[in-house]
Amino acid sequence: MKREAILGISAFYHDSAAALLVDGEIVAAAHEERFTRKKHDYSFPAHAVAYCLSEYGLKPSELSVVAFYDKPLLKFERLLETYHLWAPRGVRSFVTAMPIWVKEKLFMRRTIREELKKIESALVAVPLVFPAHHLSHAASAFYPSPFVEAAILTVDGVGEWATTTIGKGSGKQIEMCAEMHFPHSLGLLYSAFTYYCGFRINSGEYKLMGLAPYGRAGSREVEAYKRVILERLISLKEDGSLMLAMEYFTFATTLRTVDDAKWTALFGVPPRTPEAPLTQAYMDLALAIQEVTEEAMVRLAHTARKMTGMRNLVMAGGVALNCVANERLLAAGIFEHVWVQPAAGDAGGALGAALAARHIWLGRDRAPNPDDGMSGSYLGPAYSELDTKRMARCFQAPYREYERFDDVCSDMAQLLAEGNIIGWMQGRMEWGPRALGNRSVLADARNPKMQKKLNVSIKYRESFRPFAPAVLEEDAKLYFELREKSSPYMLFTAPIVKRRRARTEQNSDAPLLEQINAARSDIPAVTHLDYSARVQTVSRRTNERFWQLINAFKSLTGYALLVNTSFNVRGEPIVMTPEDAYRCFMNTEMDHLVIGNIVFDKRAQPAWEKRSLLEQYELD
Repeated sequence: MKREAILGISAFYHDSAAALLVDGEIVAAAHEERFTRKKHDYSFPAHAVAYCLSEYGLKPSELSVVAFYDKPLLKFERLLETYHLWAPRGVRSFVTAMPIWVKEKLFMRRTIREELKKIESALVAVPLVFPAHHLSHAASAFYPSPFVEAAILTVDGVGEWATTTIGKGSGKQIEMCAEMHFPHSLGLLYSAFTYYCGFRINSGEYKLMGLAPYGRAGSREVEAYKRVILERLISLKEDGSLMLAMEYFTFATTLRTVDDAKWTALFGVPPRTPEAPLTQAYMDLALAIQEVTEEAMVRLAHTARKMTGMRNLVMAGGVALNCVANERLLAAGIFEHVWVQPAAGDAGGALGAALAARHIWLGRDRAPNPDDGMSGSYLGPAYSELDTKRMARCFQAPYREYERFDDVCSDMAQLLAEGNIIGWMQGRMEWGPRALGNRSVLADARNPKMQKKLNVSIKYRESFRPFAPAVLEEDAKLYFELREKSSPYMLFTAPIVKRRRARTEQNSDAPLLEQINAARSDIPAVTHLDYSARVQTVSRRTNERFWQLINAFKSLTGYALLVNTSFNVRGEPIVMTPEDAYRCFMNTEMDHLVIGNIVFDKRAQPAWEKRSLLEQYELD
C-alpha cells in the first residue's frame, strides 16, 4: 500500500528549509544553510529537499502533496500596497525588490516544479498547496505538541499581512481567531532595537536578549527608555495588540529599519556601530525593549486564554524563540502548560506547511504524542563510522576508535572535568537553531573561566554572550527552578536554585567584563547575570548517547550537567558533516573531537594552518 508522503518547503526570505512527513510521522527536516554553509541561506532548499527525500528513499513523483509555507501572491499584494501607500519614498526599495520577485518569488508553482524536476529528471504532477504564513507557524506549533487542544499564539516580523495571530487548535482542526497586521509588529519592533544596538537583524535578536540582563533593572535610565518606547514609538493595548508610530520607522519604504536621527533625539544615543564597544546605554536599551516585549507577550497570552478558553498554549514565530519572554509568560500562570516549536522561525514553516496539508487539506486525524511529535528534534542527516574514517584519511588525521561507547563517555567525562573542551558529534543533526547534544561543543559548567574561554577561543564572539546547561532531566530540579517538568529544546530560561547562588552581591556598576567574570553560583559557566540559565533537559528516551555522557560526568563529579553550545563559530552554520566538524575543531581551541566512537586528540593532529574563521563567514 502506498504511503502518504508530504514535503514541506520554506524559501526565499530567510532560513530556507524542508521537512518530510510519512503517514503523519515527521521523518526528516533540515535547514538549507547546513548544506551550503551559508548562514540563514534563503535560496530554494534544493539540498534539504534532496536529503529529506533520500532519507526515506522517495522520488518526487511518489509524494502525495508538496506544501509551501506561505502565499506568495498575497505577500506580493502587501508589498505593492505598501509601496503605493508610501510612494514615492519607497522607490529605491521597490526597484531593488521587483527583479527578485519576478525571477524567483512570484511564480512559486513553476519554481517548485522545476526544482523537483532536477531531482527526478521528469515533470512531477504532484499537488501543490500554499497555507498562509501564520497558519504554517500555527500548524508547526499545534500538531506536534502533546496537547489534544490548545490556544495558539504566533508572533513574528510579518508573513503576508499578519504579524501576530491567535488561534485555537482542537483535534485535527485549527481555527484562526484574531490577527494583527503589517506594519504593526512586535517582531519588527524588536528587530529595530536589534539594529539600533549594533546587531544584525534576523540573526542578532538573541544577542539583544542576552545583553538585556546587563541593563540596570529598575533604574531611572531603563524606566525612561521604556516610557519613550510606550509613549512615543508604540501604543500597546491591554489585549497585547500594538500600533507603531510609523514616523519613527522606515522599513516600509527603505532598506533601513528606523529613522536614525529621530531615534537619536528620542534616546539620546546614536545607533551603535556593529562591533563597537558596548556602553551601558545600549545595555539599558536592550533591557527596556526586552521588558516591553515580555509585557506584550503576557498581554497577548491573557487575550488568547480569554478568546479560546484553552488551558494549554503552543507558540511559534520568531518571537517565540525569546526564551526569557517565554519564561515570563510561564511565570504569569495564565496557562497550565506552554509548548514551543523548536524551529519556531521561518524554517519551521516548512514543517508547519506539511502538517497543515495533512490535517487541514487532506483532513487526516491526529493522535498527539504524550511527549511531543518532534523525536527530540533530531531529524537531520546522520553519518556512519565509514564516513568518519574517510574524512580522517582525507585529512591524515590520527584517531582512537573505542569498542564500547561506555568507555568513550568515561574518558570524555574525565577530560571535561580536567577543563578540556570537546566537540561532540553524534547521530542525526538537530532541527531548529539550537544544538541539542548531537552537534555540540561541551565543557564543565563548574569552571568559572569557561564562559570567557568558550566565547573568545572557540566561538570567536562577544564576551557577554551566555551559555546553556544541558542537564539530566531527572536531576534538573536540583539546579533550576523549572516550571515545566522538562525543557528539551532550550526554549525557556529558569532561575538557578537559591542554595547554589553565590552569596556576594552583584555590583551592577562594575565594568561589563568584571560582571561577566564574577562567579554567581557553583555552576558559573551557565549562570547569567540575573541568576538564570537557558535550560536543556536531556532525556534518555530521546538522546541515549548524550544522556550517557552527562551521566558519566555525574558519576565522576557529582554534577549532572554540562555546558552545551552549538558546534560552530560565530557566523557559521552549525556543523553537519564529519568534514565540517573536523575543520571547526582544527580552527579553534577545542581539545578533543568525538564523532560516534572515534576520538581525535588535538595534540596528535598534523600541522594545520589556521584560517581566520571570521573572514570566512559573515558576522552574525
